[in-house]
Amino acid sequence: ARVLDKIRLHAQGKLPESYHVGVIPENRTFDDRICRFLNISFDDLSARTLQGGSDEEILEWCFFSGKKPDAEQIEAWNAFISKRGWRDPATTGFEKSKIEAGFGDHNDLLTFFDLMDAEEGRA
Repeated sequence: ARVLDKIRLHAQGKLPESYHVGVIPENRTFDDRICRFLNISFDDLSARTLQGGSDEEILEWCFFSGKKPDAEQIEAWNAFISKRGWRDPATTGFEKSKIEAGFGDHNDLLTFFDLMDAEEGRA
């Protein structure tokens, strides 16, 4: 639902400047990764999101237009994405992002999700 919220906020001109929405060439963003996982393009997801509908309706559209992962694929995806930045190839980038966000001294932030929570006041 986060990517859908970002699409909506971006369209309204309300997405904070420090946030990125969409695909960055040569950079695997979370938006890019979820689109690849569901086998849909970000542009198509954006267009569908801006047509309106609930997150659940848009997810069903993703399953219909792209692919519907099975329970094991979803479990593997959730395990992978929730730990991104912790002891993996993204660690260096995560540490850089943490410092840039002003959380360099927070050793309790181990993943990109931890950092997002901290940046948005949930941690």
